[in-house]
Amino acid sequence: MQSRFRSDRRLTARMGITLFLLGLLYVAFVVALILLLKSWVLVVVVAAALLGAQYWFSDRVALFAMRGRVVEREEYPELHGVVDRLCAIADMPKPVVAVSEMDMPNAFATGRNPDHAVVCVTTGLLRRLEPDELEGVLAHELSHVAHKDVAVITVASFLGVIAGLIVRFAFYSQLFSDGRRDQNTAVIFAAVMGVSAAVYALSFLLIRALSRYRELAADRAAALLTGRPSALASALTKVSGDIARIPTKDLRTAQAFNAFYFTPALGREPGIARIFSTHPSLEQRLDQLGRISAELGEAAAPGGV
Repeated sequence: MQSRFRSDRRLTARMGITLFLLGLLYVAFVVALILLLKSWVLVVVVAAALLGAQYWFSDRVALFAMRGRVVEREEYPELHGVVDRLCAIADMPKPVVAVSEMDMPNAFATGRNPDHAVVCVTTGLLRRLEPDELEGVLAHELSHVAHKDVAVITVASFLGVIAGLIVRFAFYSQLFSDGRRDQNTAVIFAAVMGVSAAVYALSFLLIRALSRYRELAADRAAALLTGRPSALASALTKVSGDIARIPTKDLRTAQAFNAFYFTPALGREPGIARIFSTHPSLEQRLDQLGRISAELGEAAAPGGV
């Protein structure tokens, strides 16, 4: 089903290229593990099981990690009303609506396709935003669902997840071992850890590059759908400023899901680490929204979504 969110060929091309490159990396990673561990059955079965679990249960994992719960219309009528209105305008299936009892103002979308999607907002976001600002944020999250980049980023992050798990397992295994490994085992152990670390680093960079562009694409699609770029810009400014005041320990809990958030849980501007960020800078996002606002003002023509 095609929604009325404007299609983004550049985003589609980037998603395709990223998945292709990660697919090659994934195959190379599995082959390397098979050669090192000499057990293709174990490697393939474990890798396939983890990929399937991440694809099918990513929404439940994200909700559980962020203390989110599904809410009905009777409990949050205004929130459901905004989602209903946006889905009707966009001509797309309504996702499951959830709320997270967190003071950090944020929102995220997850799920394997538009028919099995979840949009979750925090109570901190609901308390801080005006209705038109909330509409802009929810339109941003719904565009992720409509463009299917939520599913792509979920699958794309799988390789980094499994490589990271292997690195951690290897590290703690070495830390708590009794040091009685023979030389061959130690060499294989070091090789597996090295390959996993390299794969994690490469997948990390590929996903970050895709994630930054998809956030700009979602801002653009949301602004065009609602026709109010200024409301989304206001929400971005307000949320980014308030996140900087959230305690660091609360932000650390949320940072594992930064790629899915409306705005990253970083607190302060990341400086040089910006090149590794999941999101473009606030300035980039506001500049783009300013240009869209000017274009809409000049065109003065509704329905360009």
